[in-house]
Amino acid sequence: MAKTTRTYWNPLISENEKSWEAIEGTDDQLEQLTLAIDEESGDYTRLTRFKPGADPTVFGAKSHTYPEEIFMIKGRLYDAAFDRWLEAGDYASRPPGEVHGPFKADGECIVLEMSYPSQAIT
Repeated sequence: MAKTTRTYWNPLISENEKSWEAIEGTDDQLEQLTLAIDEESGDYTRLTRFKPGADPTVFGAKSHTYPEEIFMIKGRLYDAAFDRWLEAGDYASRPPGEVHGPFKADGECIVLEMSYPSQAIT
């Protein structure tokens, strides 16, 4: 099976605001919008939005058994694991197991994530 497709749309405009959903367990500080997903493999592309001033540090650092790519679209996001502020235009290609976060937002942040659970290391 392949990832879902959708031709030319803008998920950032106000007409698509209702498409965002709260990420469970983040006290409504984070939202997500899935852009494409392969239901069979689990591979997905999504946007994650940190609300202005979001401080989800209580959720701690994260790592995944699969590779992940991220691209900062908007805002500034502090990654404590790297002691670094990520800004619009920053990109990372994370190998399985790489620790990232916890994060803290400086204003609203939007991150593009491409995750590949089909390539998980078990």
